[in-house]
Amino acid sequence: METIAERLKSALVSLSQTAVNANRAPNSVQLLAVSKTKPVSDIVLAYEAGQRLFGENYVQEGVEKIQALQELSDIEWHFIGPLQSNKTRLVAEHFHWVQSVDRQKIAQRLNDQRSAHKKLNVCIQVNISDESNKSGIATDAIDQLAEQISQMKNLCLRGLMTIPAAQQSKQQQQDTFLKMQALFSKLKSKYPQIDTLSMGMSADMNQAIKCGATMVRLGTAIFGARKTNY
Repeated sequence: METIAERLKSALVSLSQTAVNANRAPNSVQLLAVSKTKPVSDIVLAYEAGQRLFGENYVQEGVEKIQALQELSDIEWHFIGPLQSNKTRLVAEHFHWVQSVDRQKIAQRLNDQRSAHKKLNVCIQVNISDESNKSGIATDAIDQLAEQISQMKNLCLRGLMTIPAAQQSKQQQQDTFLKMQALFSKLKSKYPQIDTLSMGMSADMNQAIKCGATMVRLGTAIFGARKTNY
């Protein structure tokens, strides 16, 4: 049975090779280890193997882990799950990134509740497959939300995030990711600080990297299968 360190090493090698095959620099894609439902001990093992970026989907669970591991001060914590208004303060106070901003109300609350000493990095979550049961903003609403966020002094707009529809063919995956790449390029041309296109997970990482992802979110590939009661 592979250890977390071994799985992490394999994922990084695959990530780098895929980037090279796509005529990109081997270090042009970051790996976000999605640690939701996994114990603190697993995060420590990944940290000891060199991983520094971790993603959490559930506010309370994420905050508990951040507090338990606060001595590991170089961990970068990303909130990547749906965010309700009544949970924004906890996220604003504890996380370094929020990748799942999809409306002005959430962005404003995060801005108002964030310490002025250090900006909160945010990505706009795009509902690229236009699914009624999924979080994310419609593609034609990106520009307006980006403009609103750019005016918020405690937030730094860093890019876009998406979770495409499941059960897509390879061609559908490619079309979806290329559409995101075009949206990202358009946004980047207007806001020079934009540098993050977060898309691709364990099952579709390679296709996402080929289509310009700068960050992939891997959970199962690093930590193994998750609990099924979440």
